[in-house]
Amino acid sequence: MAFEQQLLDRLDQLLARVDALVPGAAAAPDWDASIAFRWRRGPRGGALQPVRHPHALSLDKLRNVDRQKLLLERNTRQFIAELPANNALLWGSRGTGKSSLVKALLNRYAADGLRLIEVDKSDLVDLADIADLVWDRPERFLVFCDDLSFEAGDPSYKALKAMLDGSVSAAPDNLLIYATSNRRHLLPEYMTDNAESRNVDGEIHHGEAVEEKISLSERFGLWVSFHPFSQDSYLDIVWTWLEHFGTRLDDPEAIRAEALRYALARGSRSGRVAWQFARDWAGRSGLGEG
Repeated sequence: MAFEQQLLDRLDQLLARVDALVPGAAAAPDWDASIAFRWRRGPRGGALQPVRHPHALSLDKLRNVDRQKLLLERNTRQFIAELPANNALLWGSRGTGKSSLVKALLNRYAADGLRLIEVDKSDLVDLADIADLVWDRPERFLVFCDDLSFEAGDPSYKALKAMLDGSVSAAPDNLLIYATSNRRHLLPEYMTDNAESRNVDGEIHHGEAVEEKISLSERFGLWVSFHPFSQDSYLDIVWTWLEHFGTRLDDPEAIRAEALRYALARGSRSGRVAWQFARDWAGRSGLGEG
């Protein structure tokens, strides 16, 4: 009997360990805790975690992206009004305001029921689970994936492709995907991809490798392109952020020269670099060293 009891105890311990490894159902989110959430995976599956302090960025602070702002805000307003709207791909130069625009739209329209779910690229395989969680909610959800790019054979690539268009299961009406990327086609492109191109009756047909790489980005109904800023645009953003920080502008020529040197050292005249310079100058000015 003692042997049998020891065996039963061992089996109970083994079952407890196995149970801990088996993914469980995702916990019900606290929808009132925040306007933004992150999808996090753990040993028992994924769950939505509220972002306690979302980035309080205003649309008015985003300068020199008026065309992009118009396109994405209009699409977002259609979505909030429960009208047809498109998944959006924001692509282009780094630091030009792609992710900032999405965050600013969340703040502008949170009172109208807009919510954001941030998903890492590696967790896009869980998109179907996220869709099930929000299906019956009254809010309007943006699934946000920042700095998106894939390598060939990436399982997240197939999951995103299915959610955008092509799965047997329909996407919920209260969910859109907004993604940012430095690449328009989201996959690396190689010279060898064009080796399969062929001429048919005078028309050029892409090879299968090229068609596959184009097919994902084409599933986004809205493309919003971002381009490098000119010197004047860069400086305009610098002045905007310096005013935001309450910095005195006693010697604008000195600030202008320093801002240009800062951009030259960073190798970029982007909105991000302008913001970083403004923080640096405002901090130095506060110490009396500006």
